[in-house]
Formats: sequence, structure tokens, C-alpha cells
Amino acid sequence: MIKLLPFLAVILYAILTLRFSVWRTRRMLDAKSRPLTDPDLLRLTAQMADALDIPAIQVNLFDVEPINGLAAPDGRIFLTRGFLQRKNSGEVTAEELAGVVAHELGHVALGHMRRRMIDFTGQNAVFVMLSALLSRFLPFVGAWIAKIISTALMARLSRRDEFEADAYATALLIKAGIGTGPQKSLFRKLGALTAHHAEGIPAWLLSHPKTEERIAAIEANEARWVQPA
Repeated sequence: MIKLLPFLAVILYAILTLRFSVWRTRRMLDAKSRPLTDPDLLRLTAQMADALDIPAIQVNLFDVEPINGLAAPDGRIFLTRGFLQRKNSGEVTAEELAGVVAHELGHVALGHMRRRMIDFTGQNAVFVMLSALLSRFLPFVGAWIAKIISTALMARLSRRDEFEADAYATALLIKAGIGTGPQKSLFRKLGALTAHHAEGIPAWLLSHPKTEERIAAIEANEARWVQPA
């Protein structure tokens, strides 16, 4: 039992760190968000709600500039003010934002938020244990290697979740009559919209799949699920 104490301490530390992060995120979202009232998006979310046979899909506006959509640990869906501003300026369409909402709904419906909490706890535990072990043999680079390994593990798990959420969104958009065109077109725009480029970063360290891989997966799913006219 005594030999397990360091490992149990690492797990406890990871859990406490995660709980604090969730609490802080919820407070920030509560303070800086309000219900989304854009009529174009409300019309499209109503279509998706009908497809899911639920009364409504509640989407909140997160009042920050970066372009993003997110699902909170408590299951709430958010679009950022920066994203809505791009829609108002004509850079993205309401249908493309509906695709973002469908993707975030996928994370919630498939239990990714709970799974990510477990993954996050595991990543911290792996980092601390590997760091302690490797530092004994590689004093100057052990912690750095441990960080790379734990980050690569988390990135792999995150990419799996992104593909699953994309597939959920594809199915929902088809069923709602919106189609997958907006989902794919937004992926093609995201690099320019966010001014974020992943060139030079190893694929196994990216938390999101590459654009061409996501579009190929969407088209493969669409080919299986949509009957030819």
C-alpha cells in the first residue's frame, strides 16, 4: 500500500486540478455569455431540434473575440462573439455556424466531455509518473520527454473525439436538411479565419485532425448514409 501512495497522490492532484479548471471555466462562461438570439441561426437550430425530436437546442454567445465553438463540461453549447461577427460580415454563413453547433452537440451526445475529463486526469498522471522516472536517468531532458509523450497521447485521443463529433454533425445536418456542404466549406475557411497554421507541427501532436482528413471522412460517411437520387 505504501508503494502505491505516490501514484495515488498523482491521481488526486490530477483530479483536483481538473475540478478547479472546470469550476473556473464555468464561472468565466457564466460571466461572459448570454443566450444566442440571431434569427438565422435560431431557424437552423430549430430544424436540427426537429431532426433530433427535442423541443429546442439552446446555444449561448460567449463574448470573446477568438473564433471558436465549444461544449462546456455541463453540456452547454457556445459560439464566440468573434464567430458571430464573421457571420454578420459575410465571411461565414449561418449554415456553416449551424455545422459548428452540430459538431459541439456531437461532443455532448457522445460523452466526450466526461471522457476528456478522464483523459485529462490520465495525461497529468502519465506526465508526473514519467517525469519522475525519466528524470532519474535523464536529469536534464527527462521532464521534457515526459511532456512530449503525455501531450502526444492527449492529442491522439482528442483527434479521435473530433472525428466522432464530425460524424455526428454530418448525420444531423443531413437529417435536418442542411446538408454537409456548409460543414466542409467552413473547414476550408478556418485556417484563414483563425490565422492559425499547423505547418511544421508533427501530426501526432495536433489536437485536431488535418482539414483534408476531416473532409475526406465527412465525404466517406455521406457516401454511406445518403442514397443516390
